[in-house]
Amino acid sequence: MKYNIRGQRMEVTPALRDYVEKKLARLERYFEAPPQTDGNVTLSVTKGSNAVEVTLPLQGLLLRAEEKSNDMYASIDLVVDKLERQIRKHKTKVNRKIRQTAGAKGVFKEENASSNATATLVRDDEDEKFEVVRTKRFLSPPMAVEDAILEMNLIGHDFFVFANAETKETNVVYRRDDGTYGLIESAV
Repeated sequence: MKYNIRGQRMEVTPALRDYVEKKLARLERYFEAPPQTDGNVTLSVTKGSNAVEVTLPLQGLLLRAEEKSNDMYASIDLVVDKLERQIRKHKTKVNRKIRQTAGAKGVFKEENASSNATATLVRDDEDEKFEVVRTKRFLSPPMAVEDAILEMNLIGHDFFVFANAETKETNVVYRRDDGTYGLIESAV
């Protein structure tokens, strides 16, 4: 896997770049073959806080983690640990699905997955009254509401748009302030 490492309000030194690549290489042990996608790593310093954000688009999965601390190297360690937890969580989910139904050979070692979705980031630069500064397009296989909640928690977002396997409609699950989850169903 290749990593696009960039700094915001800081210069990425060769030592820092090597450290990031070495730590992220630990993630490759979870895959049968190294993914052929480019991961994005953003290192930034704001008011003495060192932040690291990593986004890894994989087949059927988008891994994203962000960590902040007083030390850049500690932030890198924390974000890699968080990504490893996300991968293990996803592998558990995939294993559970495999036990329920037989699947095809997947992305992870010794795992099977039936998903072939991809995530793509597209930037829209048109000037309008309501300016769209970022558009995300992705293919989403139909999934159950519970799977959508797991996926939302995996990527660390407060909402997740998905195709409902039961109704074949586009739905949104979201995390409520009280820690429960909500479902928005589209009606035509």
